[in-house]
Amino acid sequence: MSTEHFDVVVVGAGISGIGAGYYLQRDCPNKSYVILENRADMGGTWDLFRYPGIRSDSDMFTLGYSFKPWSEEKAIADGPSIWKYVHETAAEYGIDKHIRFKHGVKRANWSSEDALWTIEADNEGVTKRFTCNFFHVCAGYYNYEEGYQPTWEGAESFKGQLIHPQHWPENLDYTGKRVVVIGSGATAVTLVPSMTDKAAHVTMLQRTPTYMVSLPAEDKLANWGRRNLPRHFAYDLTRLRKILFQQFFFRVARNKPEQTRERLLGLIREQLGPDYDMETHFTPPYNPWEQRLCLVPDNDMFIAIKAGKASVETDHIELFTEKGIKLKSGK
Repeated sequence: MSTEHFDVVVVGAGISGIGAGYYLQRDCPNKSYVILENRADMGGTWDLFRYPGIRSDSDMFTLGYSFKPWSEEKAIADGPSIWKYVHETAAEYGIDKHIRFKHGVKRANWSSEDALWTIEADNEGVTKRFTCNFFHVCAGYYNYEEGYQPTWEGAESFKGQLIHPQHWPENLDYTGKRVVVIGSGATAVTLVPSMTDKAAHVTMLQRTPTYMVSLPAEDKLANWGRRNLPRHFAYDLTRLRKILFQQFFFRVARNKPEQTRERLLGLIREQLGPDYDMETHFTPPYNPWEQRLCLVPDNDMFIAIKAGKASVETDHIELFTEKGIKLKSGK
């Protein structure tokens, strides 16, 4: 088996791997590198997930690259726009020429004697070997082959469709159907309002509430700066503003948890009205920023709930039946 040597081997051609390629070229121009990507295309998360409404839950001024200004109108961007941004960046800086697609890394061994890594990757059934001095993993934290699927009693008897968002069927028709989205993280908060356009009703089923905060999908100040200031200067200014605000908000949340909790819940109460059961469905048993907050762009989820197109249930699953889910409360 032949072996190729590079100064650096990067694993993953997602948003982090492409960023790594840029900085290697800029800061280590005399070093060779290769990016090994298991899939047939770059983009990582933004190539893998195809469920309705997929979007970032961070603004693109901080999720995006410092060296490549985000130029779309929406700061909270949809998946296809981010996919396009990653591809444009890779092509613009020639990083795409360093990618080996369909190379799934299977093992990496370090030799102290040789001060060298030996990497083995599967390329459509053929083992390829690489050596390198520095091994940089940008593979994220998802199991790209099989997303986590809990085991529920009676799930095999359910006559409807049980779908994992990581393996969303192409052209799935849910028109007029009653949908239950299990969980209340970023994926659920994206799916629920996105599916209300066709579904008869969408219910978000959660064991415990999550803190949620709404922000405009478009940043008007950033868009004004893009139109009226030099491109990179406007982008850097917006990026700095976003980073400072996030740090400020995090510190306030950790230092004044009660006040932050009341403010966050108060903003949701303004959307859903004084009679909504905030205590059950939107008041977590922990302090803000002990877990990550969920972003709700333009209040879309709260608007769907208020319109009666979506609802929230806070309970535990006892079992699946042929027609749906039985909760521990008996509902």
